[in-house]
Parts: sequence; C-alpha cells; structure tokens
Amino acid sequence: MPTPLPLLLAMAFRLFTDRLHARLAEEGHPDVRPAHGYALGHLVHTGGVTAVDLAAHLGVTKQGAAHLITELETWGYAERTRHPTDGRAQLVVATARGHDLVTRVAEIWSTEERHVPDLDTVRAALTTYLDAHANGRTPVRPVW
Repeated sequence: MPTPLPLLLAMAFRLFTDRLHARLAEEGHPDVRPAHGYALGHLVHTGGVTAVDLAAHLGVTKQGAAHLITELETWGYAERTRHPTDGRAQLVVATARGHDLVTRVAEIWSTEERHVPDLDTVRAALTTYLDAHANGRTPVRPVW
C-alpha cells in the first residue's frame, strides 16, 4: 500500500523545514524555529500587528504571542512601536533584519524546490485541491 498523501506532504514539509533551519543556523540564525517564521512572515506580510492579532493569527494565547515577540525583538527581527490609531496598543513590526530573514527563507525554499520532480504539476494539483475545498480559509500557521 502506498504512503497516504497527507503523510507524504507532512514528511516533505518536515524535510524542507529541517533543511531550511540547518541553513539558517549555518548563516547565523541558530535560534529561529518554525513558529518564529510564521510570526515574522505575518509581520512582514501585514506591515505590523498587535500581539492580540498575532495570537489570533497563530492560534495561540496572547502570552504565547508575547513570548515569540520578545524573542524576535531580542534577536533584532522585530520591534514594538506606537500603534498609529490606538494609544493603548503597540504595533509589532519587522525590522530590516526581519525582512532580510524572510527574504532569505524564500531564497532557500526556492533552492530546495528545485529538487522536486515535476514541481509545476505538483504545485498545480495542490492549488486546484485547495481552491476546490478550502475556499481561501486555510490559514498558514503552525500546527501546534
């Protein structure tokens, strides 16, 4: 019996992620974990969010999001700034170093994708499946 597709996808994702993090460690980013990537990618994509918004996006508590934010701040990937419309809230934004890391991750993934045979066919099939069944509601966030 062949390996079920969901397991193949999970194993491939794990391999991509492990190879990515090995490269990042070699390049001076040894502490970055997948959760940091999901958070930082969201900061870059949105231009900045509150801790509450980041928690909702990641599916974690506000305390969990605050912990990730503190780590990203400590390592220079993100910073807290004044919220432009809410004096009680802080906006968390990616720094130039954070933007550079997100760009580097995309470059590494692109390099890894070159090892996938028939990539265009695989990408088209998965896109078709998602379009038919997810209705744009599949968030890109860690599976805790």
